[in-house]
Amino acid sequence: MKKLLSVALVIFCIAASLSCKPKKTDQQGQFGSFPKKTEKAAKTAEPAEAFTPEFLFDSSKAVKDEGHKEFSSITGFELTKNMMPGWNLGNTFDATGSTGLASEMSWGQPHTEKEMIDGLAKSGIKTIRIPVTWHNHISDKSTYTINTEWMKRVKTVVDWAIENDMYVILNIHHDDYDKESKMPKCSGIYPNKTNLVESQRYLYNIWGQIATAFNNGYDEHLIFETMNEPRPKGTPDEWWFSGSTRSIDAARSLNQMNQTALDAIRATGGNNAKRFVMCPALAASEHAAASSLFKMPTDVERGRLILSIHAYSPYSFAMESPGARQFTAAHKTELVNLFNSLRDKFINNKYPVVIGEYGATNKNNLEDRIAWFDFYLRTAKDYGIPCCLWDNGVWEVPAGSTDYSEHYGYYNRTKQTWYFPEITKTIIEATE
Repeated sequence: MKKLLSVALVIFCIAASLSCKPKKTDQQGQFGSFPKKTEKAAKTAEPAEAFTPEFLFDSSKAVKDEGHKEFSSITGFELTKNMMPGWNLGNTFDATGSTGLASEMSWGQPHTEKEMIDGLAKSGIKTIRIPVTWHNHISDKSTYTINTEWMKRVKTVVDWAIENDMYVILNIHHDDYDKESKMPKCSGIYPNKTNLVESQRYLYNIWGQIATAFNNGYDEHLIFETMNEPRPKGTPDEWWFSGSTRSIDAARSLNQMNQTALDAIRATGGNNAKRFVMCPALAASEHAAASSLFKMPTDVERGRLILSIHAYSPYSFAMESPGARQFTAAHKTELVNLFNSLRDKFINNKYPVVIGEYGATNKNNLEDRIAWFDFYLRTAKDYGIPCCLWDNGVWEVPAGSTDYSEHYGYYNRTKQTWYFPEITKTIIEATE
C-alpha cells in the first residue's frame, strides 16, 4: 500500500558526493558491453569496501530484448507534454507479501489482462506507471539474478501498453529494507552509509537486468524511474528530514544511489544510452526535491533526466484522515506554491518534472474532489507537468465510517469502467 506522507515534509540539506561517474556506452551491440565481473567480486559473498560498478547477474538467464525501434529526437519537455494524463497500476506488481507470479494478485487486485490496458487507453489515459518489486523475485541471491518468468510477465504487460501507443514508466518499487542496521545481501536498498555499497550493488544489477530486457525494442515511450520513495525506513526520519546526522547520511547516500542506477542503465548501451530516466529525492517528496542542495545525477547526455516526485497535496485534503473534506482557496494557494517551487528549481533549469503519484482519498466528498482534480491538473498542465493517478483499487468508504485512509480506487479493472466517471471526465478535460 502507498505509505502515508507527512504534511510537513521539509526534507533535506544535501551535500552530494557522487562516487560513480557515468561511463561511456557501447552503441554497437544490441545490449551494450557489460562490465567484466572481477575475480575478487566473484569469490566473495560480501561487497567490497567501496562499490565498483559491475554486473554480477547470470547473463545466460537474463531476458534479452530482441526488438528494434528508432529512438526519436524528442526533448524531455515535448515528452512530458505528450504524457498527460497518467495512471498507476498500483498494488499489483509492487506486492511484497509473496513470491512467484501469483504475487501479482496478493494485495487483492485482479490478474492484469490485455483488456484492462486497452480499456485505459480507450478512456484517454496516455501514460501508465507500472510499479514493480524485484527483491522477492530473485532466483539466485549470490548474483542478484531475477526470476526469468517474473521479468517476462512484466514485459508482457509493458508491451500491451506500448501496443496502445501509451507511455510506460517502469521502476523499482518497495525494494526497501525495513531498518537501518546492516541488511542481508539481496534484500533491496537502504539509503545510509552502512548499507550504501550493498544498495548500489543491488541497484546496479537489478537495473542492469531490467535494461537488458528493455532496450532497443523500446523507443521514448518507455521511461525508467530509478526508485520509489527511497527513505530511511523504521526511523523518525523516514518521512521527515530533521537535519539529524541520520537524515544527512540518507540524503548523501541517495544521491550516490541515483547515480548508480543511472550508470547501470547507460552501461547497457543501445536505446538505453538515451532513455529518459526519472530520479527522486528522499521519499519522492516535493519539499525534498525543492531543497537548494538537491542535485540530479550526472549524465553522459544532457536533457535525458526527469525529476520524479509524489504530491498528495494539500495533505490535509488529499491524504489525511479525517482531515479536510472541503477544497478551499487556501488549498489552491498551497498547490500554486508547490508548482512555482518546481518551476523555479527544475523546469527553469531544463529539467522536466513528472508527478508519478497523486490523488485525493475518497471522503464521500465527490464535488470537492472534482474541484480539486480540475484545479490540480489544469495548474500542472500550465507548468508542463504530467501526473499519474495513484490507484490501489480501494474506492468505497464503508457506511458510517470516517476512516478515509488509502481510498485511492478509481478504475474497475475487471469491467473496464470507472468508479467515479465524473472524476475521470474531469481528468481528461483538464489535460486536453
